[in-house]
Order: sequence, then structure tokens, then C-alpha cells
Amino acid sequence: MTNNPATQVVAETALPTGGGSSIHVNDLWKVYGPHPRRALAEYRGGSDTVPEHMTAVRGVSFDVNPGETFVVMGLSGSGKSTLIRCLTRLIEPTAGHVDIDGNDVLTLSNARLADQRRNDWAMVFQHFGLLPHRRVLQNVAYGLEVSGVAQREREERAQQMVETVGLSGTENKYPNELSGGMRQRVGLARALVQNPRLLLLDEPFSALDPLIRTDLQDELMRLARVGSQTSIFITHDLTEALKVGDRIAIMRDGVLVQVGTPEEIVLRPTDDYVRRFAVEAPRAKVVRAETIARSAPEFSADTSASAVLTQLVQSGQGVAIARPDTRAPYTVTAQDLLTADPSERELGDIGADTATVDADALLTDVMKKLIETGRPAIVTSPAGECLGVIDDAATVRALSVPASGE
Repeated sequence: MTNNPATQVVAETALPTGGGSSIHVNDLWKVYGPHPRRALAEYRGGSDTVPEHMTAVRGVSFDVNPGETFVVMGLSGSGKSTLIRCLTRLIEPTAGHVDIDGNDVLTLSNARLADQRRNDWAMVFQHFGLLPHRRVLQNVAYGLEVSGVAQREREERAQQMVETVGLSGTENKYPNELSGGMRQRVGLARALVQNPRLLLLDEPFSALDPLIRTDLQDELMRLARVGSQTSIFITHDLTEALKVGDRIAIMRDGVLVQVGTPEEIVLRPTDDYVRRFAVEAPRAKVVRAETIARSAPEFSADTSASAVLTQLVQSGQGVAIARPDTRAPYTVTAQDLLTADPSERELGDIGADTATVDADALLTDVMKKLIETGRPAIVTSPAGECLGVIDDAATVRALSVPASGE
């Protein structure tokens, strides 16, 4: 998060073509009540409450990189929906700075703001908002029609997007002839057909059945990989946030209490509020091998087994890596050395099959390797460099939510 003082107003500039938007938000506030600016001064002066007023967004600052999926999550009433609407002035902020692609959104003229919403920003909400008297293809093409795209081009683009979201064959159906999941796909297609630089999604799948919801999450992630838009995704479900987000912002009472990668959120929650979410996280499907790999001493295969055992005992480590000349590296544990046959005097005599896992492998896959081999695994970078080892103890620690104060 950024915590800079209010920045200078940025003049309106032409948006670059192609790629997702970059976003910079600094000290953003939304105060409700009869005298919001007067109340804002009191809040900034240290008041927690101001009679007849309330804050929905309270001094929020963050950045979003081009092409990133940035998730804002929190309990109902935390301010996340107000925040996303303030970014494009569907709700007018009380104060602060919102910069999207070099433009201060809070100073855009109404005409320029409308143009941005038509051509560069797209929104998908929980309630689909489809036009009931229009067929699927016409609903998907509606935004292009409003933008003045010729009929033939908009229908071609709409048809392609209908196929992209898996709705081929429904082009001539009306919304009331579709299931909830299919209607939400239409809403997603309508947003994406304009190839927006910025996609805003506010609880888009929360009203859907779990299986349909999972399918649409997968669809959104697939489209994010092939597209280039920046996405801001609102949810109250940490499992969903961990699945779709590159980074996650946890919101409480109008304030962002932690911003980080999925791994940072589940492994290092900053307070009890975040920890409450982390307890429910499917950690084995979030934590990567590189994150929990531990360094281990490395020895050539002709090193004395007793010398290696002595070093492991003195350093308090339980695993070493042996590097023979003629085969792949492997792990040797202190237990291996203690129980070795007296004739096995060198590490090369105590060779054991060892699993190798990629740095980006998820913990669930790492655990399968540990079970299969019954011994620590070696973690390697894409270039084949050894990054460390993972043993049973490391996986248990990664699966445990840190206690308060850790």
C-alpha cells in the first residue's frame, strides 16, 4: 500500500492503447451524512465517530499493476462494494486521489467519464442486469451498440465472445430461458466483448450454485490468461479470493488491513481479523514449494558419512543434499546416517531415491511426493538450480495457521 500525502491533480491525458490499466489510489474517503467534508476533517483529526455521519471508505491507498487481478475481500459492510464504485465514480468519493492510466478520475468531465465507462472500463455485478427483451447475442453486443460500433462488426465480436464463454447455441434465447449460471456468463461476455482495459467485478458469482460458481471462476481465470485487462474482483469468500487473485486486499470497517499475495495472506496474517479468514483457507492449494523450502548443506558423494552427521547435529539440521558426479542429487537425513551399515562410510554409499519438485509446485503436490518416497524432496528453480528441501516438518508448519502474536 502507498501512504503518500494527497498528490497533485493529474491532467487528462490520452490513454495508451492495448494492455490493462494501471491504478494508483491514495487516501480515498467516502463519508455519508449531511456535511461529509466537515465530518471528514473531524475523522482526519482523530475522531472515531461523528454524529449523523459514517465512513464507508476510510483513507484507503493501494496500487494495481497492468494485467493484475486484484481482489478486495471482507465481511458484509466492510466497504468493499463502495470502494469499487468510487474508483469509477459510480459513487462520488468525498476525498482522495484515483489515478487510472495517468488520469485523475475525480477530475474527469462527465463526458470523458462516460466515454471511459463505454470504452475502457467494464463492470460485472452479482445481479446480471440483462435486458429481458433482447436475445443473448443482442445483450452481449449492447455495449458495442452504445459505443457506436457498426452492426455487422458488433454481432461478429459478440458471437465470438459468446463462443468464448461457452454459450454457443444460446444466441437466440432470451434471458428468462437461461439458467442462473448461463445468465452470468452472458453478463461476463457483455463486459469482455469491449476488450476493456479495466474489469470491475462485484461479487459476480455469489448467488450461484457451488459447481456453477467454480466453473465460472475457472472461466474467468482462463480469460484473464488470454486477455490483457486489469481486474478488480470483490468477494467475501477467501477461497474464491485465493483462487482468482494475484494479490488480495483484506478490508474491515472501510480500511485495508492487509494487502499481499495469497501465500502472504494465509502464511502471515497481520491480525486476528485476517487470521479468522486464514483458518478456513485451503492452504495446501495455495502455498508453493519455493515458499517453504529450507536451505540444506550440500556435500560431495565422497564426503565421510560421520562428518556429515556431525555437522547436521551441530547445526540442528536434519537433512543434507548429496551431489554425486554420475547421478542426480538426493537427500540424506540424520536418521539415514545413524542407521547406516558400518560399511557405508561415504554419502555415495547411502544413496536414496529422492523426489524433485518445481519451485511453483503447490503443497498438495509436494505432499504426494513425500508420501510416495517417504523422504524429503529437493526443490528446484526453472533453471534447475537447487533452492532447498522440504520435509514432513516443513509441510506441517505450512498447514498450520500462525497463532495470534506470531
